[in-house]
Amino acid sequence: MNFSNETLKELYRLMVSVRHVDQAAVSWQRQGLLPAYAPELGQEAAQVGSGYVVDTSRDFVFPTYREMGVARAMGVDMVEYMSTHKATWHGGMYNPVETRLAPIQAVVGGSVLHAVGWAHGARLNGPDDDGTYPVAMTYFGDGASSQGDVHEAMNFAAVMAAPVVFFVQNNGWAISVPTERQVAGGSVAARAAGYGMESVQVDGDDVVAVAEATSRAFEHARAGKGPMVVEAMTYRRGPHSTSDDPGRYRTLDQERDDAGEDPVTRLRKRLEADGVADEPFFTRAVEDAKAEAEQIRAGIEALGSRPGSEMFEYVFQESTPALHEQARQWREESEHV
Repeated sequence: MNFSNETLKELYRLMVSVRHVDQAAVSWQRQGLLPAYAPELGQEAAQVGSGYVVDTSRDFVFPTYREMGVARAMGVDMVEYMSTHKATWHGGMYNPVETRLAPIQAVVGGSVLHAVGWAHGARLNGPDDDGTYPVAMTYFGDGASSQGDVHEAMNFAAVMAAPVVFFVQNNGWAISVPTERQVAGGSVAARAAGYGMESVQVDGDDVVAVAEATSRAFEHARAGKGPMVVEAMTYRRGPHSTSDDPGRYRTLDQERDDAGEDPVTRLRKRLEADGVADEPFFTRAVEDAKAEAEQIRAGIEALGSRPGSEMFEYVFQESTPALHEQARQWREESEHV
């Protein structure tokens, strides 16, 4: 995969945007604008690099609760995306069919099952006119890789040759447990061989390396060769969520020593060294990112509360007597009708 200078600059702008929105979202949670948020500081390259290569005309992405950077790289409206974190709407206000991004999945490992199901359906439908398949990509972390659902999904995908890319963000921590204490051998990619799958482990702080590895994985799955695992080795430079205190299980010195070079700084150095961008470009990228974050904040603040009755309206295609009774009790207790 060739990257032009303009593409490299676009990747940098995306990463700076993601960095500022991510840090702003933490502040919004502290200010009471969002009930909760899962930061991704340090994982911008892994998310932007992988999300950037998705073909949104045919592929489908299944995220967890930490893929804001993927959504941004895929062009999803950030106010609509953040509506989930505001608990305004189940799964976000964005349209999954149009954006090709499934609703945010908070169940650990849950998005992996959904992706394999979608990919298996794509395999059953047969290839597109060009002889290749649309591909599903699912995200999960090193902690989630220990879930039984993930093992079952990988085995099923391999047996059925489902066109799915398993994208693992190995950020070094399963909440408060370091990778070496819950992933034997320290590598999720190594497990792929046990399922007869191809895999690649990539420097998750190098956005170009991530994009190239993800693109190869898509080509592999698209050609009907079955699933593939991409493990991006990165580092979570903050808390697991806004309710987590990383100071309880690691020191700031450990965080600084283990995190390595900042992925945004790393790409900037490359652009500078190659003469691709100058100081005005970097300044403008930061200014644009700050302005975008402010626009998103204003959009989030403008979101009104959804009617509580919607809790019962979008559960089943055909409602049930039990759900009708729950809705009646809710109206009686909350709306006094």
